[in-house]
Amino acid sequence: MNSNRRINEADGNRMEMRRRQFLSHSGLGFAGLALGAMLHRDGYSSDGTWQPPTGQPHFPAKAKSVIWLFMNGGVSHMESFDPKPMLTKYAGKTIAETPFADVQDPKKLAIERLVVPDGNGNQRNTLYPLQVGFKKHGESGIEVSDWFPHIARQVDKLAIVRSMWTTDSNHGAQTQFHSGRHQNDGDFPTLGAWVHYGLGSLNEDLPQFISMGFREYWNKKDGHYLGPEHDAVPLRVDPNSPLDFGKPAREFSADGKRIGSDLIHELNSLRGQAYPHDQALAARIASYELAFRMQTSVPEVVDFSQETADTQTLYGLDDAHTRPFGMQLLASRRLVERGVRFIQIQHGGGGAGAWDAHGGLKGNHENNSRAVDKPIAGLLSDLERRGLLDDTIVVFATEFGRTPGTQGSDGRDHHIFGFSVWMAGGGIKGGVVHGATDEIGFHAVENRHYVTDIHATILHQLGLDSRRLEIPGRKRIEIDHGKVISEILA
Repeated sequence: MNSNRRINEADGNRMEMRRRQFLSHSGLGFAGLALGAMLHRDGYSSDGTWQPPTGQPHFPAKAKSVIWLFMNGGVSHMESFDPKPMLTKYAGKTIAETPFADVQDPKKLAIERLVVPDGNGNQRNTLYPLQVGFKKHGESGIEVSDWFPHIARQVDKLAIVRSMWTTDSNHGAQTQFHSGRHQNDGDFPTLGAWVHYGLGSLNEDLPQFISMGFREYWNKKDGHYLGPEHDAVPLRVDPNSPLDFGKPAREFSADGKRIGSDLIHELNSLRGQAYPHDQALAARIASYELAFRMQTSVPEVVDFSQETADTQTLYGLDDAHTRPFGMQLLASRRLVERGVRFIQIQHGGGGAGAWDAHGGLKGNHENNSRAVDKPIAGLLSDLERRGLLDDTIVVFATEFGRTPGTQGSDGRDHHIFGFSVWMAGGGIKGGVVHGATDEIGFHAVENRHYVTDIHATILHQLGLDSRRLEIPGRKRIEIDHGKVISEILA
């Protein structure tokens, strides 16, 4: 390397540092997220021996975006989307006293691990009756719990998978559902990070991977070895402060903002002219300009003043109980409408999760279902009427189900051997049930699916092949990729 080149590179590094410091002090601290994403997208973050994805689907896609709704704590599959009347018929009896005494026999199941009576290794053998009624709904006649009356009216849009299983018996299963790996396996990217990694932007003014709601039991990072640029950008439904470091530390007049922006643009342009072939520099300049645009575009998304009263009511914004989750779902529709790829929303985050009903299951699930039912149904209805459901996948998931047997007097414990998830939109069949658990909801016994089968199905609908996203030196095992649930695809 000659001396002139060393001087130029040192000079460039100094200018880059000064630019970063200036932007940071201007309240653009989240510019680094945009920078990393753009460098990655344009191929500048690689070492030159291997190029990351181009940002284009591997094959024709059926969907463009995903809204991932995750119920933290563990929703009872038997009191939501997988009714088991035998629980009520044999309530108070131990499993050994029922015709289902062999449901715990691991030899009858294709699980390559020791199966214990309960996800935590506890004996929860006394059957607990259903705490809610079920009714058939829609043309499909699918039974849905009375705790979800609004979602029930949308049942012909849903593909309910009643045969999920996982292996982490505690709330690390939240990590497992999002990444496919146990917490103790190390750090692995989440599904949203893989989508962000594989696909290009649909809107240069907004982040492409957004997270709303509190997450505790699963790691607050998403990208892991893909890089921090693939972490979700945390968003609050607050027009005054939707993003951390998303606004200047103090207010500037409109003229002041314009002068600052024009100056930065001029300085960047001069630097670009000095190094016209430095594509990495061009990407950095573009990232800073994107960060500046986000100061306007992001607050606008979470400002609902232009939404009609009917739309706000549709999401439950007129009810204090449904308003918090409803605001997040209305924001997610507005984000999808503007081209955001992946939005993950956690309900009931903090601690073990709001749905973790070891006791008082009836009151717990009544309260939580009322908080999410109307907003979710409103989202499905609103996406459909705007023509967005055709290319948007909506997912309703939770880390595991709950035990058929009682815990204490009125609760259910964690249950990993069978539970339910549903999906809608984006080329997914509507009004179908796939898979089944046994008569008391203990084991998934028909068309069993590990959690990464949900990942594989979503990636497939987005036009992505997970094997073509692998990074050299980070080869994944077969179960990490999952298998597409082709039976639920339209």
